[in-house]
Amino acid sequence: MATIEKSVSIERQVNTGFDVQRIREDFPVLRQTVNGKPLVYLDNAASSQVPQVVIDRGSIYLEDEHSNIHRGVHYLSQKATTAYEGAREKVKRFINARESRECIFVRGATEGINLVMHGYGRKFIGAGDEIIISAMEHHANIVPWQMLCEEKGARLRVIPMNDAGELLLDEYDALLNERTKFVAVTHVSNALGTVNPIKRMIDQAHKYGVPVLIDGAQGVPHMLVDVQDLDCDFYAFSGHKMFAPTGSGVVYGKAALLETMNPFQGGGDMIKSVTFEKTIYGDLPNKFEAGTPAIASQIGLGAAIDYLHTIDRKQAAAHEDELLRYATEKLSAIEGVRIIGTAREKLSVLSFVIDDIHPHDIGTILDQEGIAVRAGHHCAQPVMQRFNVPATARASFAFYNTKEEVDVLARTIERVVEIFS
Repeated sequence: MATIEKSVSIERQVNTGFDVQRIREDFPVLRQTVNGKPLVYLDNAASSQVPQVVIDRGSIYLEDEHSNIHRGVHYLSQKATTAYEGAREKVKRFINARESRECIFVRGATEGINLVMHGYGRKFIGAGDEIIISAMEHHANIVPWQMLCEEKGARLRVIPMNDAGELLLDEYDALLNERTKFVAVTHVSNALGTVNPIKRMIDQAHKYGVPVLIDGAQGVPHMLVDVQDLDCDFYAFSGHKMFAPTGSGVVYGKAALLETMNPFQGGGDMIKSVTFEKTIYGDLPNKFEAGTPAIASQIGLGAAIDYLHTIDRKQAAAHEDELLRYATEKLSAIEGVRIIGTAREKLSVLSFVIDDIHPHDIGTILDQEGIAVRAGHHCAQPVMQRFNVPATARASFAFYNTKEEVDVLARTIERVVEIFS
């Protein structure tokens, strides 16, 4: 095992100065051209790119370690199990969980939220109970709770937001009452970039003894997350938005809560014993990880965490903030462009519309210039309804993006305006 780990280790130390051009060298996809133009990848809120070291780690697993985990006593199974559980330990340290068993591997934030809905919600929420979500949630943090409310006769309550895309916290406080049994809210809006004051929101819910789930899919890639400091009860995030392979992700849960919950799925590796009369479930985290998991992807998530430890996260966040500010200024100066989401606390996401031009047309012309943005409702249709738009174009940034790429984006948007004028 030591030889393999050495072969994928990252040799350079943590950057003391943020060198974006050096960072870009770590991501092979950024070297390509699209339609004869250098790729400008600004769709990071949908999925970030993957550094070479993570690609290499996945290849090593497939070439040298590929086997099923936990069940085998043979050499390859033991190696794969060590790598897989090693990734869990990295996750634990990354989000500062108390114990690694509180970190449940899932395919992404969506599966993590559904796990909590089925495991906790279906057991503890009943008729007349209330669940609070916010007006800016991704569909993954709306639909599962709607399903639960329909099944149980519970009521879904929604925290409204203002025209800047900020939650109305007084309204949130007013929604909390003795009927409230659960709160589920996003850390950062995928459609607006708004950073919510989740620590305050968690504290308020806990005054009523209400557990809180945080959708951290857009938070973990851009900020340092400490689940113990937040005191959240659940925190879900996806690997593919934080430089890891698709099919990787985590739902953190406080052990005391996870112990009380029902399993999300039944099958192999989540049991202690099975008879036709009774099944005894396994201990955490196995209880929630039925069947063969996405072993290579989760090992890749561990490698992505290793990679993030080699850069200065605070300087990376500052770089991303500067990109967002710069892009906001550049696009706001273009006639006909309107920014959707102008919260005081934002990160990484710039959604916009252009008068009388459909976002899909904007996205198509940008693609012709090698620029990748997302055009649509971003799995946040209630947000679009709130701002009375069918869709937006969304540029979203990572620490490997540059001001020069923002300049290309702005010039091409000016061209879009000219074409349709």
